[in-house]
Formats: sequence, structure tokens, C-alpha cells
Amino acid sequence: MDLSLVDLSPVPDDGTATDAYANTVETARRAERLGYSRFWVAEHHGMADTLAGTTPEVLLGHLAAETDAIRLGSGAVLLNHYSPFKVAEEFGALDALAPGRVDAGLGRANGSPAADRALGTERHVQNPDEDHREKIEAVVNHLYDEYPDDHPYADLQIPRSDGEPPVPWVLGSSPSSAAVAAELGLPYCFAAFIRPQFAVHAFEEYRERFEPSRLAGGTDEPQGMVAVNAVCAETDEEAARLRAVAEASYRRMQRGEVGTRPSVEEAIDELGGVPDPTPAALDSDEWPRAISGSPETLSGLLEQLADRVGVEEVMIQQVVADHEDTLRSHELLAEAVGLAPR
Repeated sequence: MDLSLVDLSPVPDDGTATDAYANTVETARRAERLGYSRFWVAEHHGMADTLAGTTPEVLLGHLAAETDAIRLGSGAVLLNHYSPFKVAEEFGALDALAPGRVDAGLGRANGSPAADRALGTERHVQNPDEDHREKIEAVVNHLYDEYPDDHPYADLQIPRSDGEPPVPWVLGSSPSSAAVAAELGLPYCFAAFIRPQFAVHAFEEYRERFEPSRLAGGTDEPQGMVAVNAVCAETDEEAARLRAVAEASYRRMQRGEVGTRPSVEEAIDELGGVPDPTPAALDSDEWPRAISGSPETLSGLLEQLADRVGVEEVMIQQVVADHEDTLRSHELLAEAVGLAPR
């Protein structure tokens, strides 16, 4: 099983975005040394006092200079906010900075009404799936210079390296995003930490509707990855203690407190105690929003979930209070799965 990471650039207590980005750089460097396949960064808006990951295209440019081999990408760039040509230019520039190792993770999401207005984004279109599909196709055509000669955009150029162009991925958390990826014949990553209940159905939809891609950046066969919120520690009990932060953060989000992250102690107090350790074997219909465990337990859990949706790569997302706990989790998990250090 291959492992990858997605990083949200959380702002430390009493810290700034500068500290958050320094932590992200350190996390990427260590992920590369540990043998992780990809390192993606996220895009969130309007909560930069807690999540500094607002502009993946900027942060990825810096990460390109700080790493040598790991694939870098967006998890995701929110395409509903932007022009496909501008997104293609950004990822073309990233490819020129890190030739042959860039992933263009393309997704969509609405933020708060104020953030959407500030971004100049229409919250409602007549057919959002069709609009999203057309935008993704446009990005790919720009990236691979595949517009026909008589197309109005045929003469537009973007920055390029002499390596493989950025690989497009469709990201989502619903069967509708899976259908878009399938119809375009593109790789698909499902965010199970958002809607775990749809994971199996989304991959079924992806495979049933998949068509070999007519796009230059597409694939002939389904290629999938599942993103899971997971934390590893030396024991199941300590890992469950760290997982309390993710559990409490989700409860806060349900109350409308989006983007906040309590300390471990605050989380345990809000939950009324330390969460039970994630069992080593999940029921066939059980997919927790967040999982935790010792290296042996967590590697087994990830194998179960990957097998359930038929993928060979898992992307790890975390909501952990302490940066050192995050780094240690990545180290323990890499050793447990048997990643090859670089």
C-alpha cells in the first residue's frame, strides 16, 4: 500500500501563518525522506487565523524548492472560484519549478457566503456538475495543449517543463464527483474524512461509469485513492487520546464553529472523556470519520478501508493539536506500512 499526505497548514496556538507554513515545509521534507508518495496542500477560505492553507499554488511553489522527489499537489484547488486558464497557468508554472512531479487536484466547494462574495463566486449555477466537468476539461486541455487548431484558445500557451505535465485528479466527497471523474476518464480521490458514508458507493459509481479518457491527461483504467483522517501513536490508547482533537473539532463544526482546533485537554473535556480506541477490525458497514491506533492497528485499518473501495493508495489527513505529534504519527505509520525511505 502506498501512502500520501494532505496538509491544511494549521496555525499553532499563539502563532501566525509564518509558523504554519514553516511546519508544512518541515512536514513535506520529512514525508519525502520517509517514502510517502505525494504531499498535497489544501485550500480553505475565510478562517486564516486557524487554517493558513488558502492558496495551494503559492505554497506549492515554495515546497518545490524545498523538496526533490516527492510528488506535490493541491488537495484541492477549488475550481468553482477560478478561471480554468488561470489554474492551468499556475500549475504549468509549478511544473516548471518541479518538473514531472506535480498533481493538479481539482475540486469544488462553497465557503461562507461572505467568502464566496469576496471571491466573486456564484453560489448557484443551473447545472453544477456540468459546469464542474467543463471546467476540469478546460484545465486539462490547457495543461496538455490539446485544443484543436480552430479553437479560440488554441494559441494560448502556459509555462512548461520538459517533463511530464501535471497529472489531473478529480477530488470530491460524493458520488456526483465520482461520476464526473469517470466520464472524463481521470484519476479520482475521495475525501472519506468528509462523508465516509458515501465512500463505497462513490467508488462503485466511479468504476461502473468509467470511460477510457479522450483527454491527453486521462487514463485508460480507473485509478483511485481514498483520503482518511487517521492518527498513529505508540499505543491504541495514546492514539485515541490524540484523536479526541478531530472528534471535538467535528462537533464544533456541527455547531457552526468551522476551522477551530482545541488542545487535547480541551477536546477530552468537550467530549466528556477520551474516545474509545478504534477497534482493530471494523464491521463491514462501519467507516468512522476519524480512526486511530498503534502502528500495527492503524496499518491494518488502512488496509481494510483501502480494500473496501479497491484502491492501493491512501492519503492521510489529520486534525492534531501538536505539530510534533503529527510528525511522529507520520513516522510510525511509514514504518508500519513498510514505506521505503529516500
